[in-house]
Amino acid sequence: MSVIDVTDLRKTYGGRAAVDGVSFTVEEGEIFGILGPNGAGKTTTVECVEGLRVPDAGRVRVTGLDPVADHEEVARVLGAQLQQSALQPKLTVREALELYASFHPHPADWRPLAERLGLAPKLTTRFAKLSGGQKQRLFIALALIGNPRVVVLDELTTGLDPRARRDTWELIEDIRAGGVTVLLVTHFMEEAQRLCDRIAVIDKGRVAALDTPAGLIRRSAGATVIGFSPSAPLDDRDLAALPGLASVQHKDGRVTLSGTDETVNAVITLLARARVTAHQLRVTDATLDDAFLDLTETTA
Repeated sequence: MSVIDVTDLRKTYGGRAAVDGVSFTVEEGEIFGILGPNGAGKTTTVECVEGLRVPDAGRVRVTGLDPVADHEEVARVLGAQLQQSALQPKLTVREALELYASFHPHPADWRPLAERLGLAPKLTTRFAKLSGGQKQRLFIALALIGNPRVVVLDELTTGLDPRARRDTWELIEDIRAGGVTVLLVTHFMEEAQRLCDRIAVIDKGRVAALDTPAGLIRRSAGATVIGFSPSAPLDDRDLAALPGLASVQHKDGRVTLSGTDETVNAVITLLARARVTAHQLRVTDATLDDAFLDLTETTA
């Protein structure tokens, strides 16, 4: 069952299309990622889902409701952490939780929510004194305090250190385990690959691809990466002729090829024929980074 339906969404600013025919659905219980470079139209898309912006054309539904026409009803089922979030510097964690709880007719009990998110020891701490990770935990709590069916998290881990980022990833997984559908907007490939069931890659206002992380990687032109330092130079013409080859890169005496399993066998044959030793040979699967670069470059 889909809880978010977006069909041919369009939004233009000053004659430039920020969102140009975006379509996707989010199924109940999944973590759905929207991935793309800065300025791709990710935030505009989710702001239309949240009812913060009025689409120029297309159709958006959240649990069957129109986010603009049925804004109050949508606000009861959808929680959101915005890309640019801030609170009054002197507001304490307790005051923020109590204030946001008062906005909802049937709010969650903020006390166990604060405990679950590690905020219980910080209830009397003012917002300005919280660390970056603690602020993000607070914003998650505020997004969940209305007992939503769906929560939108926009660039949630930007600016966090690696430990705080990984802690936040665990919280997102816990949110889904608690029965909440998550719409996650990010430009961190590792984050999307770890968390998301499916991903829409948005580039220049359009959906460049929509698939599981593994599916996006398989669709990449170079799903296998071969790296080695040759004992002697190789002829670029021989490398270019390798079957299944997607790209060749030379850096600091190391050759990196992206291609297919066929490319691996062919390069080993080439090295043997040329009597060249491959030092520090590594063969790895491509990552979401590789797929993302391939997808966005081909839509340039």
